[in-house]
Amino acid sequence: MIDPLADVVSLLQPSMRFSKQVIGAGPWRVHRSDPGDLFYCVVLDGECLSSPGGGAPIHLMAGDFLLAPSARDIVASSRPAPPLEVQNWPVPLGEGVFRLGEADAVPNVRMLIGHCHFESSDAALLVSLLPQRIHVRGQERLAMLVTLVGEESRADRPARDMVLARLLEVLMIEALRASGTASASPGLVRGLADPRLANAIRGMHGAPDRAWTVADLASQAALSRSAFFERFRRTVGLAPMAYLLAWRMALAKRMLRNGTSRVADIAERVGYSSASTFSAAFTRRIGMTPTQYAQGDRSVLP
Repeated sequence: MIDPLADVVSLLQPSMRFSKQVIGAGPWRVHRSDPGDLFYCVVLDGECLSSPGGGAPIHLMAGDFLLAPSARDIVASSRPAPPLEVQNWPVPLGEGVFRLGEADAVPNVRMLIGHCHFESSDAALLVSLLPQRIHVRGQERLAMLVTLVGEESRADRPARDMVLARLLEVLMIEALRASGTASASPGLVRGLADPRLANAIRGMHGAPDRAWTVADLASQAALSRSAFFERFRRTVGLAPMAYLLAWRMALAKRMLRNGTSRVADIAERVGYSSASTFSAAFTRRIGMTPTQYAQGDRSVLP
């Protein structure tokens, strides 16, 4: 069976930037800007507040897992939150452990946090298909995976990068599929949690070359055209044809980077009737022609 979630995560190609353990005591607050990479946090003991990527702070307790596929601004603090003038910077204690707050007080919170970079040049496009923030409670599998990621990232073992890449893919998929509830922010995961919308999404991923219309996709979902359009837009956060375009462009960019297919062949494989129609759509969406995009790394056949 076609698995759209696995499709997106594998195309993202996550790689580890760093992973560390953080302990906190007393009142503390940390605020940092990030280049928009994936951020995750699992609370091992105690509680804290965190708001990756902006928005209202999330109350995290022991066993909670928080993931933000694209966090450009991260604020975390003790709970209750200290005055705004309280600002800290993690103090390294050695062996991947950092401390926040009062140096001499007994720690009352312990977390594992990490940042991952997406190697894919399509990252922004693909991340737009995912929820902005994912908060999962009571999932021991996630805590175990994060521990493995942390251990592997600090070890000097054979095939370390390969193992980390696979662990990160599993970690993302576990977090994403655990978040497929009505309370999750709009995105692919919520769409796949809706059995009717999932049929339409799998159809798009399984046959991107098909000349889909909203009516065709509504039929896949066994809904009227208007009901399907509104339900998809509300649940996934994009109109159905906008989602289809995003997926086709992600596939096209991967094929162009591989440099083994003609533009005309790629156009046919992602659902365009001609190379010129595809080139116009690609240029409008990406900002350069398919050939120009491919030649950033290597040439494609004319």
